[in-house]
Amino acid sequence: MCWTAAATATAERFIPEETPVALTYNGTTHAVMMASPSDLEDFAYGFSLTEGQIERPEQIRSLDVEILDEGIDLRIWLETDAAARFLDRRRRLSGPTGCGLCGIESLEAAVPTAARVAVGGRFDATSIGAAQRSMIDDQVLYQQTRAVHAAALWTPAEGLVALREDVGRHNALDKLAGALLRSGRTAAGALLLLTSRVSVEMVQKAAVLGAPVLVAVSAPTALAVRTAEAAGITLVASARDGRFDVHTHAERILV
Repeated sequence: MCWTAAATATAERFIPEETPVALTYNGTTHAVMMASPSDLEDFAYGFSLTEGQIERPEQIRSLDVEILDEGIDLRIWLETDAAARFLDRRRRLSGPTGCGLCGIESLEAAVPTAARVAVGGRFDATSIGAAQRSMIDDQVLYQQTRAVHAAALWTPAEGLVALREDVGRHNALDKLAGALLRSGRTAAGALLLLTSRVSVEMVQKAAVLGAPVLVAVSAPTALAVRTAEAAGITLVASARDGRFDVHTHAERILV
């Protein structure tokens, strides 16, 4: 039923799917995320990268996507060194908690130091606007549902390099990370675009990808700003309708 102040009518609309997705490493379930059931191979690689399970794609020896009645299990088998690191991290995890960050042993571990990105990559306001506009046509699921997030990579020379969507903003960025990893690319020298707000985890993931400039349509948290400053990332936020705020490392934005 569609309601307006003038009348009601029967209508149809697309609603995005959301399903539990388990990430299982060498037979041990590490995390279960609520995610869109698309680009799951990218999700497995990207989550593994940004969560520190792998550094290179070949460290995933095999990946099976198992469709179950309860959800989807991404069964990831790591090569020997990566598997040993994973098991060591698992042994050091504390018990689960009711909310917050599960398996964290200290306040310092809750906000790990982000990787420092390389110097380079400068963009003007025209490029930022063009990058954001280029996302619109490729956000197919968003156009259908108006209920998902996207993450994308853009360069002046290539335009939109890759874009991934998901009901979760973290998942969308992990899917993009996986797509880039599997194609042998980083975010160096490019704009990393988000359709969401910027929390500290989003900045940390951007740092893993080596993104010099992170552009988001919504505002950041204070911790995200501090983390971007320390990581050497130019954080551009509230980027809408031809205006934006530059919170850190403004030297990369040409005026």
